[in-house]
Amino acid sequence: MSGPAAALRGYDAELREGLAELRARREELSGRIREEEAERSRLQGRIGALTERLARTSESLARHLAARGELDRTIAETEAAYGKILESSQTLLDVLKGEIGNAGKASEPQN
Repeated sequence: MSGPAAALRGYDAELREGLAELRARREELSGRIREEEAERSRLQGRIGALTERLARTSESLARHLAARGELDRTIAETEAAYGKILESSQTLLDVLKGEIGNAGKASEPQN
């Protein structure tokens, strides 16, 4: 009976080796899983921080764009008003020159 018993001991040894190898692989894989879970956790934290930063930047950008729009409108209105003032000044100057010319003619001695 040493034949079947020896075979059984051989199978037992191979099974134990196979199981030990599988357990070692599982342990290695568990280490990789822990590393990747830690990396995922770090990345999720960064995503959260970046999402918050993006929201703050977007809000700030919207405020700045609105302020620039207000300045653009104010500049356009001021330039238009200034143009009207220049136009009115030119008209007033023309009228004044005409009046000066008329006053000069009225004060000349008549022949």
